[in-house]
Amino acid sequence: MDVLERIDQQVKNNPVVIYMKGTPEFPQCGFSMRASAALRDCGVPFAYVNVLQDPDIFENLPRYADWPTFPQIYIAGELVGGCDITVELYESGELKRMVETAVSRTDGTDPNA
Repeated sequence: MDVLERIDQQVKNNPVVIYMKGTPEFPQCGFSMRASAALRDCGVPFAYVNVLQDPDIFENLPRYADWPTFPQIYIAGELVGGCDITVELYESGELKRMVETAVSRTDGTDPNA
């Protein structure tokens, strides 16, 4: 499978996914640490891809959505942005609403119930 197809499947098959350096438990850069912490604090499960362990994704992800840096956060199949945008959304409360809505679409629950 082509790497861009693989990325596309990951983005579309996970309501929330972060492409980061390292893992949420052991981030390998400060930006990845802050972005994954914001997602974790929303209390909703999310997928992650450690770009340091997959050179093909590391090289090609910037082409996928024309976003040059890591981390990259996708919610409901759409690029949200990187660390700064994610943290701003978290601080405003919008990130929690976004991830809850994305997850509810896949598991059938209503986050507003």
